[in-house]
Amino acid sequence: MKLEMTELGPVKRALKIEVPEDAVKNAFQKVYAELKKQVRIPGFRPGKAPLDLLQKRYGQMVGQDVVQQLVPDYYQRAVKESGVVPVVVDIPPLDRMKVEPNAAFTFTATVEIKPEIKLGDYRPPNPISIKKDARSVTDEQIDQALQTLRQKQAQIDAVSEGTALADGLYAVLTVEGFVDNQSVEGSQKNGHLHQIGSNTPILGVELDEQLIGKTVGETFDVPQPYPPNHPDANLAGKTMVLKVKIDAVKEQKLPELDDEFAKDCGDYESLENLKTAVTTQLENILKQELEEGYKDQVIERLLQMHHFDIPEVLIDRELQTLVRQQLMKEQRHSHRADDLEEPLRLQEEAKRLQQEQQPEAKKRVKLSLILDAISQKEGLEISDDDVQAEVEKLATTLKLPVGEIQRMIEAGGQGAQEEFRERMKAEKALQFVYQNAVIQG
Repeated sequence: MKLEMTELGPVKRALKIEVPEDAVKNAFQKVYAELKKQVRIPGFRPGKAPLDLLQKRYGQMVGQDVVQQLVPDYYQRAVKESGVVPVVVDIPPLDRMKVEPNAAFTFTATVEIKPEIKLGDYRPPNPISIKKDARSVTDEQIDQALQTLRQKQAQIDAVSEGTALADGLYAVLTVEGFVDNQSVEGSQKNGHLHQIGSNTPILGVELDEQLIGKTVGETFDVPQPYPPNHPDANLAGKTMVLKVKIDAVKEQKLPELDDEFAKDCGDYESLENLKTAVTTQLENILKQELEEGYKDQVIERLLQMHHFDIPEVLIDRELQTLVRQQLMKEQRHSHRADDLEEPLRLQEEAKRLQQEQQPEAKKRVKLSLILDAISQKEGLEISDDDVQAEVEKLATTLKLPVGEIQRMIEAGGQGAQEEFRERMKAEKALQFVYQNAVIQG
């Protein structure tokens, strides 16, 4: 094998690979030998068809088979011999390659490699400096958290007779829709609890203004016209009349903020114990928010202080992942599965997202390369115990069994498991830099 390597840029190499004539001949001989066993040509016994006839009938197909055998094999040999480490193992396109039975075969493969990253200072004596976030848990936040607990413990009770509906009160309603004095299927609601002032639609109609001031037993009608192009043929161009009856008026009664309330909230002996627990919980949440904010500062600093060429293939791969995730998210929140124009819309949306997400994809790849370089420099590794701890953490967060999380990771195959470890290693490198950073102020 002859090999010539040309530098096309800081992270791109061209490998010109020549497969020896003998190797090409041997490949052709093997393919034709196998072909003889398989084909049936009238006038010839199995395996006895002459080579020139096989070449005439199947020459192009045989040539393609030879290319498919030789190119991956010699590509791997060339990569190994050249010493380059492609960021993505990508076999060159085979469809346009042609090979002759009695001649050497030459093809060119373009590969992208990891950039050489000269790491800047990120640890003492020159650590990264980040701005201090001076936030702390306030009395107002503690009071708000206690009020939220009171809301959860609140009861909905009947009010005194004759009380009119007002903001904050609750109405128990019977609602039914009619078109042309005929009940509309699916428009019945019995015992429906509605808070006045929430402006929550009932059967698509806001009723708060009509409810205010009314008392138990009152009824009223609300006409709701629908346009001619409404998707429901039973309602298109018609007016549905909502008949509403007020069955009860209720109010929310909050429990007193005392020791008994604290005991109802859990294993707390007093209101003071509950306040302490709430304060600790809020402080833990804030601590996590502050740490995430500090890490964001570290990330921005790492990106600013390092400059190098990024392999386009990695950016493209990350971009496709971002676009695919965004499209899946949008589809989950839409109801256009039966829309004939949906494929065209998704195609246009994918183009828009590719332009929009390009900077983010580049940023993510650059950060991953920096963190990988830090991991190598600091000798950071992920042990099996680290993986198990992360799986257990995910199981707790997602409220799923540990075995289910493990099956989800294993279902993606070896590649998914390696990617899981790589993400853990990147997070470990980021944590290392953060722990060595200095918070100013």
